[in-house]
Amino acid sequence: MITSQQMRAARALLGIDQKRLAELASVSLPTIQRMETSDGQVRGVVETLVKVVSALEREGIELIGENTPSQGKGRGVRLRDAAVALGR
Repeated sequence: MITSQQMRAARALLGIDQKRLAELASVSLPTIQRMETSDGQVRGVVETLVKVVSALEREGIELIGENTPSQGKGRGVRLRDAAVALGR
């Protein structure tokens, strides 16, 4: 659904901190902190994940899945090749 890296990148694109994302998603700050420290795919209560994803989408973020084309217009960021990014 969403990775911790996507969450951090989305916040950076929006220029918001964890506290603001928690407010937008109506979840607690510790919940956002825990989600962002998870390794890879964020795990948690589905309802909470949906709240966070919905909040990001309302703010204009398009989350792009692995090998999924983007339907949006405008600027964005996408990791081209994870192995290249990790120096492998």
